[in-house]
Amino acid sequence: MPANLTPEYHDAEERFKQSETTDEKVAALEEMLRVIPKHKGTEKMQADLKRRLSKLRKAHQKEKASGAQRKPCHYIEKEGIGRVVFCGPPNGGKSSFLSKLTHAEPEVADFPFTTRAPLPGMMQFEDVQIQLVDTPPIAPETLEPWLLAMVEFADIAVLLFDVTDPYLLDQTEYVLARFGERGIELSTKSRPRVLILGNKVDLNGGTESFLAWKELFEEQFTPVPFSTMSEEELSSLRKKLFELLRVVRVYTKAPGAKRDTGARPYVLSQGSTVMEGAEAIHKDLAHGFKYARIWGKEKYAGQMVEQDYTLQDGDLLEIHAS
Repeated sequence: MPANLTPEYHDAEERFKQSETTDEKVAALEEMLRVIPKHKGTEKMQADLKRRLSKLRKAHQKEKASGAQRKPCHYIEKEGIGRVVFCGPPNGGKSSFLSKLTHAEPEVADFPFTTRAPLPGMMQFEDVQIQLVDTPPIAPETLEPWLLAMVEFADIAVLLFDVTDPYLLDQTEYVLARFGERGIELSTKSRPRVLILGNKVDLNGGTESFLAWKELFEEQFTPVPFSTMSEEELSSLRKKLFELLRVVRVYTKAPGAKRDTGARPYVLSQGSTVMEGAEAIHKDLAHGFKYARIWGKEKYAGQMVEQDYTLQDGDLLEIHAS
């Protein structure tokens, strides 16, 4: 049976080949395992991916314990349920975004090239956290190869432009050229999912400039007007970033017990089944699985479901196993 591997799988495989650190290799293998078609023709490939992933994870734990892996100065440990990289030309407002969405304290100024190294912060969305990373500008004077690699390995890249900047068109052309060289698509359908914001539309002439810019580049990307001064838009952005991660939060309870409202959810990829949820909780639950009950938006309370039921965000899962 042919494997029929998807473009998403080949993209993840290419990221694995280009990985520089164990963390990046682990992330790429996890993505390959997530998107590989699940059928008889890929069973050996799936087993090989799991074996390689297990080996890398063990090696990574040893490296962390011994400090054997020497990390580059720009390296940032991944945290939370996903990574969002803020990138773009100078003075686009990336540092302001980070300071408003997280507790990080980047240096914010009205002159360009204030950010000289990547700076992470954690953004709270309801009961989960998402890692945001501010990066130096994408500009001829400062561009380092690792910056675009960081964008490429992110879950989401927020590409930020100042629509009132007199050099907006030149900046846009430069960024498009660099992204094109790395094969990064300006789309929220591929990975990294690229969200393009036209910032500072609240300033004098900002809206008009945004509309003209959008019309000029409409065949290459679709930007969204934005203002870091709007609390409503910042709140909407938090939700949008969570949605673009394409994950579901699954809560659990033991049979016959009440739900622990303070327990953290298990975070799984969209499309995950009850059996995959059981494996994430504990391998013994998956091994002895009998059936499950679901409390959620699409099922009546406590409805019995089979192992191939697709989990939805917010589902409460009760697994019955031998």
